[in-house]
Amino acid sequence: MRKLINAPADVVSDALRGLAAAHPSLNVDPANGTVVRADAPRAGKVALVSGGGSGHEPLHAGFVGHGMLDAACCGEVFTSPVPDQIIAATMAVNGGAGVVHLVKNYTGDVMNFQLAAELAEDEDIEVTSVIVNDDVAVEDSTFTAGRRGTGATLFVEKIAGALAEEGAALDAVAAVAREVNERSRSFGVAISPCTVPAAGTPTFELGEGEMELGIGIHGEPGRERVALGTAAEIVAASLSAIDADMALSGAEVLVLVNGMGGTPLIEQYIAYAAAAEWLEGHGATVVRTLVGPYVTSLEMAGCMISVCRMTPDLTRLWDAPVETPGLRWGR
Repeated sequence: MRKLINAPADVVSDALRGLAAAHPSLNVDPANGTVVRADAPRAGKVALVSGGGSGHEPLHAGFVGHGMLDAACCGEVFTSPVPDQIIAATMAVNGGAGVVHLVKNYTGDVMNFQLAAELAEDEDIEVTSVIVNDDVAVEDSTFTAGRRGTGATLFVEKIAGALAEEGAALDAVAAVAREVNERSRSFGVAISPCTVPAAGTPTFELGEGEMELGIGIHGEPGRERVALGTAAEIVAASLSAIDADMALSGAEVLVLVNGMGGTPLIEQYIAYAAAAEWLEGHGATVVRTLVGPYVTSLEMAGCMISVCRMTPDLTRLWDAPVETPGLRWGR
C-alpha cells in the first residue's frame, strides 16, 4: 500500500488538521470529526448539516461555508459518523430556525442521523431529514436499502444551501432539497479499485481489461462487469441508464462529470466532451456544468455522471454565491 499518510489510524484526524490549517475560516475539531462554519450559529437561519464516511473529499467537509453547509460530520474512512458527532454539529449550528439533515442513503448514515435527530428533539431543536438516493445503477446493494446516495448530494447541498442563505423557512429549504433529489440521477463506472488505509488491500478486484458498470462510491458492486470501453462508450452507458430512469429529452440539465479521485482531469474533460455530445443528440440542453473530483472514492479511477433536470428557480439557486474549500464562485 503506497499512500501519502502517517499512519492508517490517523488518516481522518490528520486530514482534518490539514483542513483546519489550510482554511482557518472554518472551525474544525479533528478529535471529534466535525467541521463548522466560523460564523455559526446564525440567528434565524435554517442550518444544514451533512456528513458521512471520509474518503469522498471534498464531500462533505469541503462544502462547509457560505451558501452550502453549516456543518459536516466526518466518519472514519467509508464509515458513517456516529450520533454523538451529528448531534454536536447540529447543536453548534442551530440558530433557532431549525436544522436540515442531508443524508446519503446508506444504512449506517440513515440510522445514525435518525438517532441524532431524536436527540436534537430532546434539546428542542427542530430537525427535518432529507434522504439523497440518486444512484440508478442498482435498487439494493451492500450497505443500502433502496438506491444509494452519490453524486447528486453535491447538487442538494448547493441548492438547498443557497435557499437557506436567503433566509427561507425550514419547510422550504427541506422541500427544495427533496425536489433536487427527485430531479437528479447518477451512474458510476470504475476502471480501478481503491484501497482503504485501515484494510491495506483493494476494495475489489478487476481483471485485465475489465470495468465495473454502476459502481458505488465505497467500491460496492454495480450492475455488471464488462470489457473496458472507450470514454465515449462509458459515458453512453452511464447516460443511457440515467435516461432510462428519468427521460432527458427536452430537459434543461445540470451535469456533473465526477472523477472519483483517481482520474486525471484531462480524462474527465474527454468524458465531458462525450457527455455533451450524447446529451445534445438526445434532445437535452446543458445549462450548467461541473467537471472535477467532487464526490470521490479515495484513489478509485473511473467516472460518475450526475444529471439534474433544472428549473429557472433551481438554476438561480445553483448560480447563487458560494464560498467553501471545495466549491467557490460569485463572492
